[in-house]
Amino acid sequence: MRHIHILRALELVARLGSIRKASEKLHIVSSALTRQVQEIERELGAPIFERKARGVQLTAAGELFIRYCRESVQGLELVRSRIEDLSGLRGGTVVVTAIEAVAATLLPEEIVAFRTRHPRVRFEVRIAGADEVVQAVVGETAALGITFNPSPDIDFQPLAEVSQELHAVMSARHPLAGSKSLRLRDCQAYPLALGDGSLGGRVLLESFLARASIRLEPVLVTNSVEMMKTLARQSDTICFQVGAGLAAIRDDTGLRALPLADAGLRAGKLILGVRRGRSLPVAAAVFTEQLRARLAGG
Repeated sequence: MRHIHILRALELVARLGSIRKASEKLHIVSSALTRQVQEIERELGAPIFERKARGVQLTAAGELFIRYCRESVQGLELVRSRIEDLSGLRGGTVVVTAIEAVAATLLPEEIVAFRTRHPRVRFEVRIAGADEVVQAVVGETAALGITFNPSPDIDFQPLAEVSQELHAVMSARHPLAGSKSLRLRDCQAYPLALGDGSLGGRVLLESFLARASIRLEPVLVTNSVEMMKTLARQSDTICFQVGAGLAAIRDDTGLRALPLADAGLRAGKLILGVRRGRSLPVAAAVFTEQLRARLAGG
């Protein structure tokens, strides 16, 4: 159903306000997406987007068309859901977008448990930053998302929330590894690896540092949790990890995770969510309920 992919692409352009940004997320060249937009505009006999110096903006006709795009995609998902329901959940694909912290243990464990009962269900899992997870769910390129402290979005409906505290992660041989807990000031004497602004843990740190008298000067800034952990394992570098990623660290004999005891360092929230008002396909709905039960149980 190629036309549905085109409708999803146009909705993404409208949401991002940029053909270039949408093409990057879709991993296609912008000229191809521009041609699709122009073809639709010719068929409609009216422009969908008004071209601006820094992107595009929906016209009045475009507002109507994008509403049609969203309703069409939702309608197809509902039909797929009913077809899967008729087949007794013997097939289907569940598309999940999630932060990297849950990719090592939580998601694989839940997928294995789900496929034990429903072995013909397939999964597509895409790893993204906190706000990108929300965008994927709202834009319906994913059925459900697991994110951490994202920016608010009225179309993103949280189904479960779990409090998450930041921990300092370091080599098991690190001079501070024998401590019971640490403060950020203790970490200043060592090289630091920080997540970039797409990671919710960095947002928590910046919120605290804005009110504190200390500054952190990282030797590495990245959006890769695995890169930070590898650097910590191989050197005296310290990085930071939210609670959802601690299970994998505890199983790693080369790493140690210590809670941060700074007063005023707020905990964040790991959030499972879907697009508000969307009817999920049966397989995705059942898997979402399984995840919600897991998170509710801690």
